[in-house]
Amino acid sequence: MAKVIDLKFQTIPNAIASFLMETTEGPVLIETGPHSTLNQLEKGLQALGYDLSMIKHVFITHIHFDHAGAAWWFAQKNDAIIYMHPFGEKHMSNPEKLYQSAKRIYQDAMDLLWGKLEAIPSKNIKIVTENETVKIGNKHFIAHYTPGHAVHHIAWQVDDILFAGDVAGCKIKNGIVVPPCPPPDINIEDWQQSIQLMRSLPLSKIYLTHFGFVEDIQAHLNSLENILLDWAAWMKPHFEQGNAPKDIIPLFQDYVKTQLLSAGVKEEEIGIYEAANPSWMSVAGLLRYWKKKTER
Repeated sequence: MAKVIDLKFQTIPNAIASFLMETTEGPVLIETGPHSTLNQLEKGLQALGYDLSMIKHVFITHIHFDHAGAAWWFAQKNDAIIYMHPFGEKHMSNPEKLYQSAKRIYQDAMDLLWGKLEAIPSKNIKIVTENETVKIGNKHFIAHYTPGHAVHHIAWQVDDILFAGDVAGCKIKNGIVVPPCPPPDINIEDWQQSIQLMRSLPLSKIYLTHFGFVEDIQAHLNSLENILLDWAAWMKPHFEQGNAPKDIIPLFQDYVKTQLLSAGVKEEEIGIYEAANPSWMSVAGLLRYWKKKTER
């Protein structure tokens, strides 16, 4: 059983999680969250009887800031090993391009939202191949390559649980699951294949970085696939008509909000969904998906 640590991103509960696995070689961290929430991660670890300095192994599902933004800290301060997809290595060992790309989106809010991003020394990066098993003490971490949300995405299986990052979607409390679709890597067909892979695994729980865990796995994945296809279909005519993102964004935000409310999500929880998965970012991601699809 994994321990869920609420990072209280921007003081918002249930938006971003890290997970702790206890092993005979000490605690293992899955997902670090952004550097801006490191203090909250420290408090969460202390509440479980651990300290930041005790983390020597960190598994990240992918390199986006909300999942791996503090990984460099553990590598530099603790000499921790950071386990990742091979496509993530160049960005984590030399993060300037990654940081500047994000800064073009978030501009002056970068420090407030994400904090610092520094290089991970090459000696602290462990590239993991597809289906490779990493043994830490008495636990085995199996790497499942799961593109769709990101080409560099890994879902980590330990026994009958899966740490699914973003490929299993975002689900806040008892709300519906929604697919995070930011640019540049959204690929609907790859995502469907990853969903099918997750369906085939013998799992009792899927842990979601946004947020917590689900146990009704087949129903969850079916709903995720349906909404993923629904969002892509909604966006297609806007792409075909050449509509500007600034005009699409408010329409899509209203569409998503109506979808959430119709499914029973409380008005006060809409903001948590938006913190975990800003709907405006899915506009750019899905438009890019349709553009790339037409260019193939």
